Amino acid sequence: MQRAGRIGLLLINLGTPESPDPARVRRYLREFLSDPRVLDIPAWQRFLLLNLVILPFRPRRSGEAYEKIWTERGSPLLVFTQALADKVRTSMGEDVVVDVAMRYGEPSIRSALARFRSAAIDRIIVFPLYPQYSSAATGSSIEKVVLEAAASWNTPYLRFVPPFYDHPAYIDACARVIRPVLEARRADAVLFSFHGLPERHCRKSDDTGAHCFASAGCCDRIVPANRNCYRAQCFATARALADRLQVDESERIVCFQSRLGRTPWIKPYTDEVLAELPGRGVRRAVIASPAFVADCLETLEELGIRAVETFRAAGGEELRVAPCVNDDDLWAAGVAGLAREAWA
Repeated sequence: MQRAGRIGLLLINLGTPESPDPARVRRYLREFLSDPRVLDIPAWQRFLLLNLVILPFRPRRSGEAYEKIWTERGSPLLVFTQALADKVRTSMGEDVVVDVAMRYGEPSIRSALARFRSAAIDRIIVFPLYPQYSSAATGSSIEKVVLEAAASWNTPYLRFVPPFYDHPAYIDACARVIRPVLEARRADAVLFSFHGLPERHCRKSDDTGAHCFASAGCCDRIVPANRNCYRAQCFATARALADRLQVDESERIVCFQSRLGRTPWIKPYTDEVLAELPGRGVRRAVIASPAFVADCLETLEELGIRAVETFRAAGGEELRVAPCVNDDDLWAAGVAGLAREAWA
C-alpha cells in the first residue's frame, strides 16, 4: 500500500540531440520543428520549410555548435537537469519518485510515464522547467504528457506546476548565481536575454485580441489579457530579478536571442543590442539568461562564445556571462517547494 501511494515528480526540459553528430542533430531537429506548436504554419508549408530549407543545412551547423559545448558526460542540458533531479530527489524523500524527461529526444516523456506505471505510481506532478509560458515549450510539453497519459488504459492522475517566472523560489535562485558575476567587476550594463519567439505567438496568447503590441507599454505589468504572454512574463522576470539584484533601471536591458527565419520576432534582438552597446559607451557588461534553468547550447555557445565575440568586435572590453541556476542547492529546494505547492 505504501508503494502504491507514492507520488511521481516528472521534470521536463525541452530536449537535446544524443550527440553532436549531424545525423543525430537532424533527428532531433526533425522532431522539434515538426511540432505545430513550434512552427505554427500550415502543415504543407512546415513540411517544405523543414525538408527543403532547414534540414539540408542546419544539422551540420548546429552539430558544430554542439561540439563546442559537449562534455564527457554528454549534453550540458541533460547533465544539469539530471543533477538537479538528484538533489530534488534527496529533498523530496522516499515518498516521491523523481524522474526526468525531454520534450524532444531522450529520455522521452513516454518512457518516463512507463517507468512510473511500472512502479505502481498513478499520481504524478508534471514540472515543465520553463520559467515563462510559451505554447511552443510549456504548452507542447503539457499536451505531450496528456496525450501519452491518455494512451494508457489506466490513466494517471496529473497535476502541473504552472510557470514560475516571478516566483520568489526562482528569482532568489537566479539572483544567487548572478550576484557573484555582478560583484566581480563593475559593469556598465546588465542584459537579461530571453529566448525569442515570433511576435505572432505572443499575439495568439492574447484572448482579447486587443492588448498585445497595441501599445509600447503592453508588457509593463501582468493583466488578464497578457497573463499567458511569454514576452510579458519575460519582462516580469527581468523586473523582479533586477530589483532583487539592485540593478539600476538605467543599466537594465531586456533582449531576445535565438531567432529563426524572416518573420518578425520579439525585439530587441540580443545580437544587435550587443553590437550597438559599445557605441553608446558601454565597455563592460554582464548578460544573464533567465529563460533557461539549465545551461545549454543557447547559453554556452550562443552567449558564451558568439555573443562575447560580437561585443568585442564592436569595441566592447568585457562581456561576462552569468550561469543558469542549473543544480544550485537553492534552486533544487525551490523545485521541491514548487512541486509541493502544485500537489497541495
